Amino acid sequence: MRDLLLRTPLLVTLCMLAGAAMLLPALHASVLNEDRVARGFFYSGIIVMILSLMVQISTQNRRPRNVARSLLGSLVASYVILPLIFALPIVQAVPDTSFGNAWFEMVSCFTTTGATVYEDPSRLSQAIHFWRALVGWLGGIYILVTASAILAPMNLGGIEVMSGRVPGRNTSGLSQITQVAEPSERFLRYTVLLFPIYTGLTMLLWLALMILGERNLVALVHAMGTLSTSGISMSGDLDVLTSGIPGEVMIFVFLLVALSRRFLPGGVAGMSAKPLYQDPEIRLASVVFAMVTLILFLRHWIGSISVESAETPSLDWLRALWGGAFTAISFLTTTGYESGEWVEAQYWSGLTSPGLILAGLAILGGGVATTAGGVKLLRVYALYRHGERELERLIHPSSVGGAGTEARRIRREGAYSAWLFFMLFALSIAVCVALIALFGVDFESALVLTLSALTTTGQLADLAASQPVTYSSLSFEVKTILGVTMVVGRLETLAILAVLTPAAWQR
Repeated sequence: MRDLLLRTPLLVTLCMLAGAAMLLPALHASVLNEDRVARGFFYSGIIVMILSLMVQISTQNRRPRNVARSLLGSLVASYVILPLIFALPIVQAVPDTSFGNAWFEMVSCFTTTGATVYEDPSRLSQAIHFWRALVGWLGGIYILVTASAILAPMNLGGIEVMSGRVPGRNTSGLSQITQVAEPSERFLRYTVLLFPIYTGLTMLLWLALMILGERNLVALVHAMGTLSTSGISMSGDLDVLTSGIPGEVMIFVFLLVALSRRFLPGGVAGMSAKPLYQDPEIRLASVVFAMVTLILFLRHWIGSISVESAETPSLDWLRALWGGAFTAISFLTTTGYESGEWVEAQYWSGLTSPGLILAGLAILGGGVATTAGGVKLLRVYALYRHGERELERLIHPSSVGGAGTEARRIRREGAYSAWLFFMLFALSIAVCVALIALFGVDFESALVLTLSALTTTGQLADLAASQPVTYSSLSFEVKTILGVTMVVGRLETLAILAVLTPAAWQR
């Protein structure tokens, strides 16, 4: 079986797995006597698996001449082809939808963005909700595996900050790997390593939510949405949770996994071996999280805002503090879940729509090589250390920066790569906003939609704008632009440009 998987092109294997995954919602719909929905998933899954098997038979003896090109080609092609496959059962199961809307929904789920065109949850059956969460969950494990198997060996995805090497260039370590390992072999090795842990954490959170009184499907959807940082929910936020704050506390704990790859096995090359409390991503995340939470909480007194409540007024401050804390960590990890106490936090702080704060958190993003999107904490840390060193040189021009070789590498080459990515990120925002504005979308909505797509935090459209922006009201052209932007945000602009340079295609 292992030899067969190694001989099969990676993209074909992914398509076959996508077809097999459709059997799970088909079984779920069959148990609930939703025969039409079950048939849509079952027939689509069988057709996809048969076609994938035919392609596998015709390509099993194919050997790529350029391993790097095969790896990156499969990575890009997967975000083009798989959403089209994932959309097939939705078109069959939801007769009043279009294939364009189904494709947009699946792009959003697979890139762990979580944006949805189906604002009314009752429009979709339980099997469709399960399928959305499952696709987002699969997108989460997929980016975890590809970050280690494909992006890290080529100094992409944030690893270039630690390694100090040119992004997209084959290092000596990569040369040794590519001479003995096929793309499918490397992908399989990291899948076997990460999949049990990823699945185990999901099952653990699912069990914890059910113990707290949640319904089975609601608990499972939120567990998948948490571990994948897709933020997919049965209703768009956490108001549907009957467990209340205890359930949010459990989700909060598992969101911390997206702050650093060190919480998961299979560390990538270049990551620091320092103790956890000295991890730069954890320390920066802690500072940002504490500052945002305290600002939202203390503004109650800074702005001289009085809050009156007829019920348990002594607990209002605690509910407001928790609502701000949970929402802050949720958007920092680009998950996008809104706490059930977020309304109380807004009322307490006097900020009716603190969209700039939430957008800033999403832009910062989570840890390198995790399911979180955004600029990533390690890049922000590198820019901070570089700026700190430059200020020291203004005061003491002849001073020597210390803290070892790793710190100097982050302040120099790492900061250069981080600044390059940040400029490309800003340029991507400008291009996407301009394209969306061409189709009649106002500037504020275009900016919020662009940030939602690039940071893979689809819930920003509902919370960051002065008036919520609904994806269902957008034209197909705007949805197509946003879909492409989601893929760019998931793969990162620096990685896409790096693989297009002539040096990246050598060997």
